[in-house]
Amino acid sequence: MVTSILHRATGMALVVGMLAMVYGLLALAAGPERWQAFAACVGSPFGKLLLFCFSWALAFHLINGIRHLVQDTGYGWSIPEFVRSSWISIIGSAVLVVVVWGIVLMRWGQA
Repeated sequence: MVTSILHRATGMALVVGMLAMVYGLLALAAGPERWQAFAACVGSPFGKLLLFCFSWALAFHLINGIRHLVQDTGYGWSIPEFVRSSWISIIGSAVLVVVVWGIVLMRWGQA
């Protein structure tokens, strides 16, 4: 039940995050002043926290969506398999986000 609710919640969070990305593109097109304001907002500690949460929502939604596709084929419906795949979705998304952010921070020094 938790992963089902999280899947819906992360889907809504991704919509909001995509709207923010569109706003960033519009700020980029509007000129350097608007872009600097957007970059300052995204570069703030709160902005980085939101980016991290958006990254996790994307990773969880992806992994849990694959889990749902596998279940749609008829596999993984027993209770132990269902619980195991739920934990894989949660832990796998956390690991994926930490790895991706680690690579980004090591390569470029900032997010």
